[in-house]
Amino acid sequence: MNPRKRAERPTCAADTGARRHLGCGSGKRRLSKAVAAALCGLALLGCGQEAAQEQDTAAEAAAAAPPAAPVLESNPNKNAYFGDLHVHTRHSFDAFLFGTRATPDDAYAFARGEALAHAAGQEMKLNKPLDFQAVTDHAVYLGMMPAMFDETTKAGAHPASKALREAKTAVELGAAFQSVLPRIGGALEEPDDLLDLGIVRDAWSKIIEAAERHNDPGNFTTFIGYEYTTSGPEFENLHRNVIFRGGAPDIPFSRLDSQNPEDLWDWMDGLRGEGVEALAIPHNSNGSDGWMFQRTYQSGEPMDTAYAEQRMRNEPLVEVTQVKGTSDTHPLLSPNDEWADFEIMPVRVGTLTPSQPQGGYVREAYLNGLAMEEADSLNPYRFGLIGASDTHNAAGSFEEDNYWSKTGLLDATGQLRGSVPLDEPTEDGEIYSQATGSWYWGASGLAGVWAESNTREAIYDALRRKETFATSGPRIRLRFFAGYGIDDGLLAATDPVTTAYAVGAPMGGDLLADGEAAPGFFVWALGDADSAPLQRLQIIKGWIADGEAQEQVFDIACADGGAVDPATHRCPDNGASVDLATCAYSDDKGAAELSAVWRDPTFTPSQRAFYYVRALENPKCRWSTWDALRAGVAPRPDLAATIQDRAWSSPIWYRP
Repeated sequence: MNPRKRAERPTCAADTGARRHLGCGSGKRRLSKAVAAALCGLALLGCGQEAAQEQDTAAEAAAAAPPAAPVLESNPNKNAYFGDLHVHTRHSFDAFLFGTRATPDDAYAFARGEALAHAAGQEMKLNKPLDFQAVTDHAVYLGMMPAMFDETTKAGAHPASKALREAKTAVELGAAFQSVLPRIGGALEEPDDLLDLGIVRDAWSKIIEAAERHNDPGNFTTFIGYEYTTSGPEFENLHRNVIFRGGAPDIPFSRLDSQNPEDLWDWMDGLRGEGVEALAIPHNSNGSDGWMFQRTYQSGEPMDTAYAEQRMRNEPLVEVTQVKGTSDTHPLLSPNDEWADFEIMPVRVGTLTPSQPQGGYVREAYLNGLAMEEADSLNPYRFGLIGASDTHNAAGSFEEDNYWSKTGLLDATGQLRGSVPLDEPTEDGEIYSQATGSWYWGASGLAGVWAESNTREAIYDALRRKETFATSGPRIRLRFFAGYGIDDGLLAATDPVTTAYAVGAPMGGDLLADGEAAPGFFVWALGDADSAPLQRLQIIKGWIADGEAQEQVFDIACADGGAVDPATHRCPDNGASVDLATCAYSDDKGAAELSAVWRDPTFTPSQRAFYYVRALENPKCRWSTWDALRAGVAPRPDLAATIQDRAWSSPIWYRP
């Protein structure tokens, strides 16, 4: 406002402009009552009773107005938040059969730090709360099992429900469940006389209501979500979790609607056209027998640009690690990666049938995507990475020394999960349980995001832009940037992150060529104080040369003063060790924090490439060793006694 024109205006009660400027009346700029009264009294002196009346009216209106929304922190350099986007409760058919009775409310209370009782009675509690979570119960037969176990309901009166309720032994329960499986799998030839979509909608509404009830912007974020549990023709795993940014549909799309994920993407595109935004996150590609990352449509037709664009629009992320193993890479796919043999689940989900590695691991998918991009200008595998738990206990288990596995009563003890010998060998002479294959499973994992605030909008947008990282359980914070303005000076900068955002691309982003210039890469990791120290930082590069996929692992930062050998690109052994008799690990080795600026010695300006970071901790006891130690027996010899927990960044793609 021009001050000269303001001075020319009359200063009486009729001058609403003066009132608004000073905070009187109905203006938007509110001052405290005392200050407003004093200023208005001085400015409007002599204007009589009218001023006092309007002032009283304004005070009454202010007192009656609802309290202002809290001002939320918004950090332009972003904060690291940790969460779990894969949690099952009593509404999932299998979790209920495993003995889980916890509700979505219970799951959110657990994530916020409260204790929760396991189906077998023991206490489950995190060492520190999560920042965000989604309950993702199976959409197929959602909420049906609780109704089937309630004999007062129509579903409970069905013969299949009665058989389930009356099963007393594991064999009887297995047989009863097999009778229901064709219904859950969508394999019935006749109409399903058990499925009640009214029950499904009611369970879905309870999941939505719980998410809304526990969402606490600035403190704890919840997402509405569910699992789309589909498979290939021989039950090869093709599961996805669907996460909604805000609102959600009346009923989720399940395998009973279609078993083809491409139809799920069509459904999601349709919702997006109606203003309902969502993304899907594939998981357990390791157990898909190669189906998760094919190079064709599911029908076998060659992929095209439409497929690649639709898949990336709907699936910008992949769950690289969880309780059922890690899907980074496999020793058969990456024979020159000494750390490739990490928490490998070599079987298909829900079976002990071997799962072929080709088509089931993310690093190979990245390489295949580059090859397709080079040949046909399409790439359906430019996804970021997260971790999750896939707990069916309503409570993720992320700590090796505080592990309660996944499937309720089925794997509640060391004997049941195959880490402790049975009291008596089986008829086949096995001294360890072979029931569930849960000895392959792990205390993993978590999703990490870099977001401006702990809100649905900010965290979802971080997921969408792939500024995400995964951990196998510990809260390792990981930063990764690439750019032509990144050099060694960044390590000494007072605000390196602001500079890195200004001159580089963060994890999940693209880096376009700048002539013949070679980019710099800035990596920083902060270890979890409640876990083992960091041992090394690595950058994993993939590229295509002469039509062949290539990969290489580069150590770029070493703990304990070690220097990377320029010939082998490896740190020296830092001497960290574990005492298997006590599970004590070296407390004088490793680093709380590691960082580096790195340049690729193999960089070729004309070659497409991806780069992602892997941060490794020092070794510590695996959960199976802890089980054996507590039982007073030797660790199972065919399982790894120790583990190097780790974190992975989403890649940065270099595009010539």
